[in-house]
Amino acid sequence: MQRKKFFYIYVLRSLKDKKLYIGKTKDLKRRVKEHNAGKVKATKNRRPFELVYYEAYTNKDQWSQQEHFYKTGIGRETLKHKL
Repeated sequence: MQRKKFFYIYVLRSLKDKKLYIGKTKDLKRRVKEHNAGKVKATKNRRPFELVYYEAYTNKDQWSQQEHFYKTGIGRETLKHKL
């Protein structure tokens, strides 16, 4: 039996400035490590981070659509209520 592949949307909170970062990845553990190691240009000056929320998807289209939604104003408000 083939193992299901998951796609993740994640939210990190900077322990430096307390702001949130929303991203997507196929390997959640690796990606969080990359953020905290300063390997991600968009976040390297805001380290360290804590993972505060994630969602797992098996459908790639839904994954992309949801990430796009979370990066809108209404989507950010929706996420804040989930947190």
